[in-house]
Amino acid sequence: MNTINPRLDRIAYALMALMAVAGSTGLARAQGIADTIPANATESTYGTGWQCDRGFRKDDGGCVVVTVPTNAFLTDSSYGSGWKCKHGFKQSGDACDPVALPANAYISAASGDRWLCDRGYRQVGENCEAINVPVKGYLTESTSGAGWSCERGYQAKNGDCIAIAVPANAYLAHSARNPGWECDRGYREVDGACNAIKLPAHGYLSGRSYGDGWECDRGYRKSQATCVAVALPENAHLKFSGKEWDCNKPYRKRQNACVLGRP
Repeated sequence: MNTINPRLDRIAYALMALMAVAGSTGLARAQGIADTIPANATESTYGTGWQCDRGFRKDDGGCVVVTVPTNAFLTDSSYGSGWKCKHGFKQSGDACDPVALPANAYISAASGDRWLCDRGYRQVGENCEAINVPVKGYLTESTSGAGWSCERGYQAKNGDCIAIAVPANAYLAHSARNPGWECDRGYREVDGACNAIKLPAHGYLSGRSYGDGWECDRGYRKSQATCVAVALPENAHLKFSGKEWDCNKPYRKRQNACVLGRP
């Protein structure tokens, strides 16, 4: 005769009771959710709540059918109108009207509900008018501004491309100071001309577009239009700049000399 362990019997009974409670709770929850989901809707696959089936949209706690106008299509959103106009049409109230395309224009690929002018044309009101490109000019890709630029050696003026007058000792370039040209190295602009930079003894061209255009060699410093030697006192050396000096250690600067001890 088998003897039933009373302790095991109690554990099995408790497990069966828990399963029964869980099952009834889950059934009640499912029943509660089902009771709150309106017609033409399903329980959300993520989070809580419900969402309208495709072809329906939320309205006042329920799901109403989406009325799709001609030349429109259903969207996957249960909010808003639930539909959008096809490419080449734009929404007008509850309808989709064709985009009125002027001559020399095309439907925007990005939006599908507006138009852009062909290359060589620009929008003026509701039309595309031809861009007048002057002689020695060419069309640009910009949709703003004139829509054209001048060829190298020419500059825009009053709707035309005028040849740039390049002075002697200069070259074609863009400069904020002199649009269209800049002076050659060793020259500086003065009143629309390029004058040679006068180098003093122990001086060299700096290549800078500002200042007087030259610097002094190491060991020299500027004094008006000349380069004068830096006077080095005993026990001193030139600084990194080469235009000033400092005392060798352990000497200290005192006026124009290097001395031992405190300054």
